[in-house]
Amino acid sequence: MKPTDKIYVAGHTGLVGSAVVRCLKRHGYENIVTVTHSACDLTDSAATMRFFEREKPDYVVMAAGRVGGILRNVEEPWEMIFENAMMALNTIHAAQVLGVKRFMFLGSSCVYPKGIETPITEEMLLSQQLEPTNESYAVAKILGIKTCQALRTQHGSEFFSVMPCNLYGPGDNFNVETCHVLPALIRKIHEAKTSRLPFVTLWGDGTPRRQFLHANDLAEAVLLLMNQPTVEKDLINIGSDHEVSIRELAEVIQFVVGYEGELRFDTQMPNGVSRKFIDSSYLRGLGWEEKITLRNGIETVYAWYSENPCQ
Repeated sequence: MKPTDKIYVAGHTGLVGSAVVRCLKRHGYENIVTVTHSACDLTDSAATMRFFEREKPDYVVMAAGRVGGILRNVEEPWEMIFENAMMALNTIHAAQVLGVKRFMFLGSSCVYPKGIETPITEEMLLSQQLEPTNESYAVAKILGIKTCQALRTQHGSEFFSVMPCNLYGPGDNFNVETCHVLPALIRKIHEAKTSRLPFVTLWGDGTPRRQFLHANDLAEAVLLLMNQPTVEKDLINIGSDHEVSIRELAEVIQFVVGYEGELRFDTQMPNGVSRKFIDSSYLRGLGWEEKITLRNGIETVYAWYSENPCQ
């Protein structure tokens, strides 16, 4: 990408999109196009096409989506599948019609089946049954992946997808009803500290193991891939080299927050997939590596959350 190229970052107010915008600006890219949901609803195909026709972006990073943790996926399966599917199809179609040079679709490691051997490679997509607690979201993301693959096969379009592991960073969603595990733990443990509670109860038994990647490290991977002479793969994992159990994660957050009470785990609540370690060897072969450790990342995110308490 040249500094003068027009780059549309969909979902620029979210965790990933805002990190990508910051990264682009840090590297000298200023011709960045963004639009709010109220100005252009990406689930509306006509509105999406009008936006693309007006802006004519050269490159697109599709980071918009309806996201959430286990609770939101279980309680809102219709919204998760419909809104994410429509946003994917509408932006991909508009980008193809308007001749976008390169389109990156942001997926999620939840697209991979439950119970498969780790580390998880890109070839394992659709090899087994999906995890029921996030099936609707995963199906919508797989639709986006397969649509990009179809355009590459039929038209040679440089459309591809990336699969990040669990992401976190400043600007994350801290609503415990709809957020992912790391911000949920930060908020719960912070509130237990401020309320001087003797214990805090967390979902599951604490044994599932996860990779966590700071959004800034993801953004550097996005920039690296968008600047490759050719993107050889249509599906690329982006994951940390380290993994921790949910209990270990909670203990790190407990230390950073300074909460001295007890962590209790409600084993009647779902765990999700027991382990989900994705293999990022292709990306690392291009020279990418994460730079922000989990401890340091949580410290910066907690500092941000302390200054920006959510409602």
